[in-house]
Amino acid sequence: MRAWRGSPYGAVGIYFAGRGRGCPGQRELDSGWVASVQAMGWRLLPVFVGSQAPCVEAPAKKPFAIGSDPWGQGTREAGDAVRAARALGLGTSSPLYLDIEAYRPGDAQCAATTLSFVRGWNREVRRLGYLPGFYSSADTGVRDIEAQRKAGTADLPAVMWFARWLGKPALTTETTLAPAAWTPHARIHQYAGNVAESYGGHRLVIDRNAVDAPVARLATVRAGSSPAFSTSTSTSASTSPSTSTSASP
Repeated sequence: MRAWRGSPYGAVGIYFAGRGRGCPGQRELDSGWVASVQAMGWRLLPVFVGSQAPCVEAPAKKPFAIGSDPWGQGTREAGDAVRAARALGLGTSSPLYLDIEAYRPGDAQCAATTLSFVRGWNREVRRLGYLPGFYSSADTGVRDIEAQRKAGTADLPAVMWFARWLGKPALTTETTLAPAAWTPHARIHQYAGNVAESYGGHRLVIDRNAVDAPVARLATVRAGSSPAFSTSTSTSASTSPSTSTSASP
């Protein structure tokens, strides 16, 4: 992380918890690491990889399908997310980004189950004092959440992180989203994935993201203050679409 301060990136995604996370241990991810990286000038985007849509496309995520009580499961996993965030020293008002990987388009029952899970997660994250964010494919999760926004549905995400690998940022021109949706300062665009780059002698395979959205703040920051924002470019070292610099989900 110190070597990559010479890169053009200013924010990094951290997969901090969730039963669907690719690296469940993450022994080096602790409050000391978070504080030290923040002190270097990095801004952090905490990503929670929990249960996934029943029709999720990635084979590795199928064992983590949402069960028969999606709202209750979302609520419980939100509690897990907040406990993990607190353990890392991430203070209230920080965004926590729920990662819902791409799922089968056009499956209405699957989309409804996923929406119930997401809404339950969002409501509980808000109740516990954090900001619910949402990461997904622009053509599945993001499209379905935008349809619910237009319908006036409650308990939707406060921040939208959409994956569409165009090769260049398109924060304000994503066709799935209405121009005024999730503005101002509430969008992240993952615009490229699995890109190898080297800085300071250290090579990573990352996902590139453009960020105009809240970033985490440490618990030492005065409670009740509004989330800090990042308008920088970020990266994420992951094998599936996501935004910012981070470990694989």
